[in-house]
Formats: sequence, C-alpha cells, structure tokens
Amino acid sequence: MITFRLARADDLVDIVRIYNSTIPSRMVTADTEPVTVESRVAWLEKHTPQRPIWVVDLDGRTAGWVALHAFYGRPAYATTAEISIYLDERFRGKGLGGRVLDVAITQAGALGVKTLLGYIFSHNEISVRLFRSRGFMEWGTLPNVAVLDGIERSLKIFGKRILG
Repeated sequence: MITFRLARADDLVDIVRIYNSTIPSRMVTADTEPVTVESRVAWLEKHTPQRPIWVVDLDGRTAGWVALHAFYGRPAYATTAEISIYLDERFRGKGLGGRVLDVAITQAGALGVKTLLGYIFSHNEISVRLFRSRGFMEWGTLPNVAVLDGIERSLKIFGKRILG
C-alpha cells in the first residue's frame, strides 16, 4: 500500500540519500556532487502546505519522495507548480513511478494546482515516457542548457492541465 505524508525534518536523511543516489547517473538532476542534509533544511522549510514535499511510503518503507515547487515565484503563477519525483533505488523500474505520479496529480489538484510542470533531461527516456503516459505534453525544449561531464544536455518542459 502506498501512502503519502508530509515530509518532516527527520525525513531529510532519507530524502537526501535518495536524491544523492540519482546524481551519478547524470539522468535526473543537474547537481554533480552530493548534497548534504544541512543544505536541505532551509529548502524543506520553504515548502508550504500548498507546495509540499511528501514522503512516499510503501508497505511501511520509505520508497521515495515527491515535491511540488512554486513556479516562478510571482502571484499570477499561483496555480502552477513544478513536480519532482525521486524513488529509492530498490523501488525503481517496478511501476511505482506511475502510481506515485497518479497520486501526486490528484493531490496537486486538491491543493488548487491547475497546471503541473515537469523539467526532464531529454536523454532521460524513462522519465519522459512516464510523464507522457500520464498525459503530460512536451511544451518546450531548452537546448544544451546543462553540461554534465563535459556533455551538453537539453531540458524538456512537460506540462499538464489538471483543473479547469
């Protein structure tokens, strides 16, 4: 059974561990070095009940986390949010990402989010397929905006209207 709960300060160890596990692949994040728990305290505190970080538990184990981020920080964008999903290595490739994204879409709608955005590296075909499978459309590409290990990478912007 999957449950979502609001992240707390004591979840940061797992949140950071899961996040850092994605860095070496150069597929998910533009960070190139591990982050620390201390560096994420203020980040967690900035999240509000309207733009939460949820911990995803599966059968009593931390399987990942999902965050809604304010988009662009201006009042006119209050109903738009960026979504980030990170899964523990033990739970990847088993269909959990789709289940988590489904719940996150529903939860975001309940928070009044009308538009969800996902920023995905073009070479991350797994995440591109996941978001497309849930009705996200490619709304744009930022060509060669990141350099990972000397290779320029493009960033795709995926969007989905979930309300109105």
